[in-house]
Amino acid sequence: MKILTEPIGSIPRSPELVTAVTTQANADELNKLYADAIADTLKEFEETGSPVITDGEQTKSSFVTYPLEGLTNLASEGMTINFEDGHSRQLPLLTKGPFRYGNYASKYLAAAQKLTTLPVKQAIISASALSLIYPPDGINGYPQAEFIADLLNECEKDIRLCLEQGAYKVQMDFTEGRLSLKLDPSGGVLKHFIGLNNQVFDRFTPEEQQKLGVHVCPGGDHDSTHSADIDYADFLPDLFELHVGSFYLQLASEPDRAKVLKVIKQYLKPNQQVFIGVIDVLNPIIETAEEVRDRILEAAAFINTNQLGTTDDCGFSPFCDDVSTTRETAFAKIKARIEGTKLAGEQLSA
Repeated sequence: MKILTEPIGSIPRSPELVTAVTTQANADELNKLYADAIADTLKEFEETGSPVITDGEQTKSSFVTYPLEGLTNLASEGMTINFEDGHSRQLPLLTKGPFRYGNYASKYLAAAQKLTTLPVKQAIISASALSLIYPPDGINGYPQAEFIADLLNECEKDIRLCLEQGAYKVQMDFTEGRLSLKLDPSGGVLKHFIGLNNQVFDRFTPEEQQKLGVHVCPGGDHDSTHSADIDYADFLPDLFELHVGSFYLQLASEPDRAKVLKVIKQYLKPNQQVFIGVIDVLNPIIETAEEVRDRILEAAAFINTNQLGTTDDCGFSPFCDDVSTTRETAFAKIKARIEGTKLAGEQLSA
């Protein structure tokens, strides 16, 4: 039995690239480092035996801010997201309309496809995350309803360009989903986010929706999280209402995996596939293939194997300055996922 396996997206950048980005090196130096980083990442991905790869998000500022690169109608006073270790990330704030992306993810996809013959998946940011850049006090002459209309159009375009470019899968990153229950335990914000993202997904045919996926986790930045204390049981019932074919769920680092798997079994729909996280990206200890196999066999007791896949809990470096994990560790963990998934498939076929 073959069990599908896919990465989430980001791979730690080399120390040289991180230094160049954080010190704002000149464009020529940075572009050369970017080109080398993409080529090296694809090569190392291929060497793991991964059937599906990504560019490692080597040239993204972050998984969330790439569409905002180059925009001049932003200020720095946006929403702050606090992590458990005390550090925080801050979103920018839109200062005037109209809202248009400054950058589309298909650019990264096209650059990667030139250097590999393997299927390449592409991560994109959610409409719900970008909705948070609209100021609470509004913008004179640019009402929130008009902003949302523009946002939905731009998010649809981001996805559609990737599909037209031949992406194996387009994965929407939705890490703010679990966080929303921390900010609003009533679930109202979460339901709003689900509805907003479904307005984007509903612009695609059922066949196209099967090539779309959603990734969720409690955050993963500098080996810290922002919402790991939120119970999956409060989150998953709404999550599986999203109109996509694939769900990528952090699970390896979850303290009670069996409890989560029971909830997945209850709410997973027949036309949906769940890729469970079998690699803890925040733990420096590299999993063995046997540990990965055992996590998959545990999940197979709850989920039909034809709906079961494997992934990593999160991207390894979703922000460009995150050096908490080395490239060597990331690729060793990915290789363990590939080998462990194969072992599980063989055992389930026996």
